[in-house]
Amino acid sequence: MSGASLTLSACGTPYPDGPPQASKAEVDALAASIAALGAHVDPVEAARAARIAYDYPLQLAQQYRITDTPLAHNRKVNRGQRPRGLCWHWAEDLQARLAQEQFKTLDLHRAIANGLNPILISHSTVLISAKGDDMYDAIVLDPWRDGGRLFWSKTREDKRYNWYPRLEILAERRRRRLAYEGNL
Repeated sequence: MSGASLTLSACGTPYPDGPPQASKAEVDALAASIAALGAHVDPVEAARAARIAYDYPLQLAQQYRITDTPLAHNRKVNRGQRPRGLCWHWAEDLQARLAQEQFKTLDLHRAIANGLNPILISHSTVLISAKGDDMYDAIVLDPWRDGGRLFWSKTREDKRYNWYPRLEILAERRRRRLAYEGNL
């Protein structure tokens, strides 16, 4: 594949020319799930959020120059060979893009999995919920997991990660660091 970009899914499946665009059925399924988060969720907002959640990571995959599995790309970022592409970059950038929409019936959340486990790699993502609901009644929007191809599920149904509020994890990390340093 000379000259062609090769992006791989988390399973190592090649994506010539980057991750594939979502089908209308995939976007419609996410939009329906977002709309079903609450009776007051505007279906137009849900559809717009679903389209952005699928399309924007494709732009990010090109911007981040994704050519490997997520963990291999992480190594490149950590070595300075790529500017961005860690899970928290995907989460930060997707959240910022969704926030530009100024949704009236939807809220955005940030979450971390494995954030307090020193053995496992922590993972960050963005979630979307009905306005006023917490992240546990939300939908995980995870573009990192599959190298720019959106993974989504209800928070409690994500079989790979147990998600916790980002600010709680960060506060506990800070508390532990201060205790370790003797500053508590």
